[in-house]
Amino acid sequence: MASSQQVQSPRMQKPTKSDGRFSSASDDSGMTKQIQATHSPDSHEVDVKPILRVIKDVLHRVAPAPAPSVDGVTDQAQGPAAALMDNISSVADMDAILETLAHIINRISCELTCKCSGGADAHTTTTAILNMLSSYSWEAKVVISLAAFTVNYGDFWLLLRLSATDPLAKSVCILKQLPHIKDVGAGSPRFEAISKLIKAILDLTNCIVEFKRLSLQYISSDTPELSTALSLIPTAAYLTISSMVVSSEYLESTAETWELSSWTHKIGTIHDQLQKLLDICYRRIEDKRQEEAFQKLVRLFCEYHRDITEVLNPLINPKNDPWPLRVMDSSNEKTKASIEVLTGKTVLLLISDLDIVKEQREVLADIYKQRASGDHLYEIVWLPVVDGFKVVPLEEDPEKQQKFEEVRWTMPWYTVAKRSLLEAASIRYIKQEWRFSKKPILVAVDPQGKVVCLNALHMVMIWRNRAFPFTAAKEESLWKDERWSLELLVDDIGTRIQDWLKGQDSKSRPKRKRGDTYELIICVELQEGKHICLYGGEDRDWIRKFTTRVKTVAGELGTPIEMIFVGNSKVSGVRLTKIFETINSEQLNKCWEDPTSVWYFWTRLESMWLSKTHSSGSSNRAAGKDSILTEVFTVLSYDSSDQGWAIISLGAEMAREAGDTLKKRFKEFDKWKNDAKTKGLVPALNEEFRKHHATDHHCNRLILPRTDSEILESVVCSVCGRPMEKYLMYRCCNN
Repeated sequence: MASSQQVQSPRMQKPTKSDGRFSSASDDSGMTKQIQATHSPDSHEVDVKPILRVIKDVLHRVAPAPAPSVDGVTDQAQGPAAALMDNISSVADMDAILETLAHIINRISCELTCKCSGGADAHTTTTAILNMLSSYSWEAKVVISLAAFTVNYGDFWLLLRLSATDPLAKSVCILKQLPHIKDVGAGSPRFEAISKLIKAILDLTNCIVEFKRLSLQYISSDTPELSTALSLIPTAAYLTISSMVVSSEYLESTAETWELSSWTHKIGTIHDQLQKLLDICYRRIEDKRQEEAFQKLVRLFCEYHRDITEVLNPLINPKNDPWPLRVMDSSNEKTKASIEVLTGKTVLLLISDLDIVKEQREVLADIYKQRASGDHLYEIVWLPVVDGFKVVPLEEDPEKQQKFEEVRWTMPWYTVAKRSLLEAASIRYIKQEWRFSKKPILVAVDPQGKVVCLNALHMVMIWRNRAFPFTAAKEESLWKDERWSLELLVDDIGTRIQDWLKGQDSKSRPKRKRGDTYELIICVELQEGKHICLYGGEDRDWIRKFTTRVKTVAGELGTPIEMIFVGNSKVSGVRLTKIFETINSEQLNKCWEDPTSVWYFWTRLESMWLSKTHSSGSSNRAAGKDSILTEVFTVLSYDSSDQGWAIISLGAEMAREAGDTLKKRFKEFDKWKNDAKTKGLVPALNEEFRKHHATDHHCNRLILPRTDSEILESVVCSVCGRPMEKYLMYRCCNN
């Protein structure tokens, strides 16, 4: 017994310096020729992917601790491994594939175990295996060799595991002179070293296989990166098989493991090279594929179609997801929907980033819900376009994914089911052809898939559902029926707009459809002949003095007046709330207490400017002949300043002014009191304003939002009539 303990199997001997001889051979300039000399492929192709999946499954199961990561999956108990097996082709298909390869896999398995070819070192054995596989492609050589190694590796672990409980397995382990499981189990240096090498082998194998799967429809073999990779793959295949030879030799030995680490480094180095080249090839392929998809979208939106889904599917759902949309149902739950639900309808594509403001969503939601009250057969679909939003699983980008979900849940209309449905070609088309930048847009598409308006948002903000079907012709028609008035300025922001305008001759103004109201302001009963004063600003002290002075003037004239504070587009949040609190607590007048009302007022004005600059003639705009556009400019210039302003209206008559001129005229009321008593408050104010425009200092500025439409060549000052200077302004405000 003692003598038997002194006898060791050759496998228990420390490996010879075969790796050193391999290293010198690999440095030989003729090595590449030697490797190529073993390669004589025929036309037969082997589908290696099913075999590789079985290999991965085995490698996941063999180790008692987490096995090497495969395709981003870490083995935890049986779950992930079982999932891998679920992806494997049917048993019959696998049998058909492996039956043709069983003999060669068995031969290589024996070569790895027994060195049947008499290989004295890793290089000789590797060359023998390559000669056995001479008729196969490079990726097939690697996968078949890895299958043979995996058979041996699986047998090794199966015996070791069973040896703890099965006497038969224990006896076989003794006869095979296998090491004790505690010497090679999880946590041991040998186990860690072999596990790292096997992971490196598997990573490199995957990389080699992926090159074979590249679509030659989008990349040619003479592409520099692919050409370089193809020249490296024979060497990579040689190194991969050599590392299997070395791993097999070390598997059943008690030798030091530093040489395994050296092989892991070699495999890792060439893998990094190939992976970088593969990534570049992927990008080139994806770029060409997206260019093709982009050009397809360009063609589609220029052609006539029978149905809108023929253009929306390629735009929203190029991956053919059966349920690409979600919509709020009657129980306030998001339900699945297909593109086909949009058949026969006009569709407004709401395009924005994740920062679309709450007020915008609230106003649009109110308009959208009221569309059912008329013949408005349209739907809204939200398409989020977010720079830097990678298409990654939720757990890898939780903040943006959570923001996406939060915004989506506030929308009663259709939304994309997931951000990843919008591909690069669609985003490029939206930005390039529809000129989306940062501000939300509503692209109107008719039931035949024709874009009838690149941005109907301005129409919707001004006329709400009256703008249906959102065409340029409809916009022109709506403007023809409008004239500058308090009704146009405020529209249906209040539910008692008719009461505001009791003093205006109803026959002299166009009829407007009612019902599209937005409950935003305090309803007030106004008697006939009552003046309306809309004013804004951000200085609470100015607000106190101005409202007090106006009330005093109105009292002296015996003129009923209702004052309503409409805020400032630049003031929001806490600052706006404090102004509201001051006005209410001191009972200065009425105000819009819902911030959405303030936002909507200024957004409508901005929308008027954008709509007018698109629809009006350029000559009229440049010369200031469009009265509505001139008045819109004026009010926007008030908002751009830091001073208070006011518009006072009685029916069709309106007077407006801002800054020092406004303050001085009311301060000097005694000078024009008699005119006000005889002519009326509004005519007297207008006369005073005109009289002092030439002498009073003024500094008007107009800050307009950036758009991708043309920039006006000339804007006339609303005070003196001279052309305004044009500046470029960059602004950031997180208030």
